[in-house]
Amino acid sequence: MIKLRLKKYGRKGQISYRIVLMVSNSKRDGKAIEELGFYNPRTKETKINLERIKLRLTQGAQPTQTVENLLKKIGI
Repeated sequence: MIKLRLKKYGRKGQISYRIVLMVSNSKRDGKAIEELGFYNPRTKETKINLERIKLRLTQGAQPTQTVENLLKKIGI
């Protein structure tokens, strides 16, 4: 199954996340199929490629609960 999920990156104490498309049984920081945006929880900054996410959702990708909440905040 293909999922939209968060991939952790950044320094210790200054963590940010990338919103990526991955196979569901791969590691959290493993190889991603495609990067679709990022989220910084410290500054609440979010940048998302809406066209690509909508395309991937129509192709059957399932978002994790956290990514689904981020998408709801934006209005998707």
